[in-house]
Amino acid sequence: MQTPKFGARLRKKYNAAERAKRSKYICSKCGKKNVKRISNAIWQCKSCNAKIAGGAYMLTTGIGEVVNRIINEYSKK
Repeated sequence: MQTPKFGARLRKKYNAAERAKRSKYICSKCGKKNVKRISNAIWQCKSCNAKIAGGAYMLTTGIGEVVNRIINEYSKK
């Protein structure tokens, strides 16, 4: 990925996406903070080797969190 050439707003957005892409996330299977991105929208836990489909730069997207919340609400009824 190339860095943006001009503009503070673009640089801030690029840096935020890079930080989110390179950070570790909590595994939904084992609960450890060992999930890393292995390719575009594919994440893998280093402890239990679970592969998870997620967002391109973050494990869960905003829309995905909303959908999971709605599913949990309907399943409780």
